[in-house]
Amino acid sequence: MMTYAVRRAGKAVAYCALHIRCGTRNEEGFHGGIAHFLEHTLFKGTRRRTAASISSRLDRLGGELNAYTTKEEIVLHATVLKEDLDKALDLILELATEATFPDDEVETERGVVIDEIISYKDNPAEDIYDTFDEMLFKGHPLGGRILGTRQSVSKITPEELRRFYHTFFVPGNMALTVVADIEEKVLERKVRRMADSRYKTGKDERQTGKDERTTGHPSPVPTQVFNETVNRRNHEVNAIVGGPAPSLYDGKDRITAALLMNLLGGPASNSILGSILREKNGWVYNVECSYTQYSDTGIFTIAFGCDKPNLQRCLDCIGRELGKLQKKPLSEARMRAARKQLLGQLAIASDNGEAQCLSMGKSLLSFGRVFSFAENKAAVESVTAEDIQKMSLRLFGEGTLSSLVFL
Repeated sequence: MMTYAVRRAGKAVAYCALHIRCGTRNEEGFHGGIAHFLEHTLFKGTRRRTAASISSRLDRLGGELNAYTTKEEIVLHATVLKEDLDKALDLILELATEATFPDDEVETERGVVIDEIISYKDNPAEDIYDTFDEMLFKGHPLGGRILGTRQSVSKITPEELRRFYHTFFVPGNMALTVVADIEEKVLERKVRRMADSRYKTGKDERQTGKDERTTGHPSPVPTQVFNETVNRRNHEVNAIVGGPAPSLYDGKDRITAALLMNLLGGPASNSILGSILREKNGWVYNVECSYTQYSDTGIFTIAFGCDKPNLQRCLDCIGRELGKLQKKPLSEARMRAARKQLLGQLAIASDNGEAQCLSMGKSLLSFGRVFSFAENKAAVESVTAEDIQKMSLRLFGEGTLSSLVFL
């Protein structure tokens, strides 16, 4: 198990997170949605604690315990007062090593997860992302829905949960990170000692921190190109335009893609599409660009919601703006502003202890190390206008874009 700790001086609150390298894409041989179902049922009992005991362990200290599942990870994380950090670490490691998946608790939680699936399907603005993924990665594990389906979740047994758990919850698949107002060397010793008490953390071939799919030349992930409209009988139209993008290990290309997506439709109101579609014309309720990096591919999306009469206006406008980025490099003044904006967003995010802890865990699990802000700054500042133009040609070129519309 890899560990990393950072001191956050002058703060009363401590953060810890355990990242496990397993997610939806690892469900081959299991029923779909098992990674997410396991994330829920981890909290339903261990060899030492009942579900009620787990749930109240940090609550009564004023702390929080939570978890989430992605296509490639399950993450357990806690926020507590710094004097209660040992209790939080002990509980997280207990969940990762001693979960029992009691039959009655699994059955109760199955109903909760199925209700979550149903409510998610009733929200087209969220469901369209899963549907787009399914269509883009059709036939590949990355196309699987994180929640699974009602049918697949209904078939998951406690025995299957235990098999998935013991297959993937192993030291070489884990990274433990801490952010707290404690000397870093003390933190490191504490975390390593607690991890060693649970696992024999000797060296093994999977503890380099880099995903095994990145060794050698990983097979390319097949993607589909499509333009589909689905009649959902909604008042609001939801739409996505997107396609494949650089992977987590694509070096400078992933930094370039991240800068491009932030420039095009990031959280700031002055993004290219935000300023035109929403601020200037008022055609959309919202528009956002996202870029998700996986170990062997990536995906970018441009998503928006609008009234039906504005749908074609929005699609035409997006097409024009993507065309401009392909035809002409941005000015150096525009590039300086774009770099500055992204770096400012990264700096502000890193000032949040929980976000910092989660980001460190992702980096440690993926690369075996945590990148400093100076390294990230240098990477962003190295991106040129020509790099942005080349990436635009790669992502938005003819025959590469797909679209999905929920009417």
